[in-house]
Amino acid sequence: MAELVIVRHGQSQANRDNIFTGWTDVPLTPKGIEQGEMVGLELQKLGIQFSDAHTSYMQRAIVTTDIILAKINQLYIPVHKTWRLNERHYGALSGRNKDKVKQEIGAEQLHKWRRGFKDLPPQLKVRQHDRRYDRLGVKIPLSESLEMTLQRLLPYWDDHIAPRLLDGHNQLIVAHGSSLRALIKYLDRIPDDQIDKVEVPNGKPILYRFDDHLNVIKKTFITMDGETDDNTRTSK
Repeated sequence: MAELVIVRHGQSQANRDNIFTGWTDVPLTPKGIEQGEMVGLELQKLGIQFSDAHTSYMQRAIVTTDIILAKINQLYIPVHKTWRLNERHYGALSGRNKDKVKQEIGAEQLHKWRRGFKDLPPQLKVRQHDRRYDRLGVKIPLSESLEMTLQRLLPYWDDHIAPRLLDGHNQLIVAHGSSLRALIKYLDRIPDDQIDKVEVPNGKPILYRFDDHLNVIKKTFITMDGETDDNTRTSK
């Protein structure tokens, strides 16, 4: 029975300052570093041996991955970095304070942009360039909906994570709020109009257990107080 742990990176400076981040690369705060260490301690208790770790091109996720692996004494396993696990691109909202945006456009519209599935935040007028993506031939999005985030994430899941799970190898994913919400939507088969209710807090690991056909048989939230089952999930 293969196991998958997914966890959102520790608190970043943008999280602390309530700023839309997206593909902007920002570091962890001291609290974020501590959250990564706590995730490691929680996973250490479970004794899961991972074969691979997967993370994004963002330092907040990469550093959290390293912190977790150090705590569980598994720094030796392969760490695969991919832009497909990046946070969704918030377009013209990137770098802006969320409260100020809320004052300008209202809570309802902000909620749609942040939590809706098909809603697209305002696009950038000029496409950004970054060497880390230029060398891959990847164009930085002008903006992304959660649906678009899922569409660019799924090829990586299908080609690099799902096959390893099917072979019985436990996997760790350290990514971002929106990219993990997209993955949760896929794994839990959450309807488009229900995904806005899903939140992924910083530094709170979720454990999925699969059968031999990669059907989800159990989903568990891991906390310092133990495991808490998710009874609201619709499994495949």
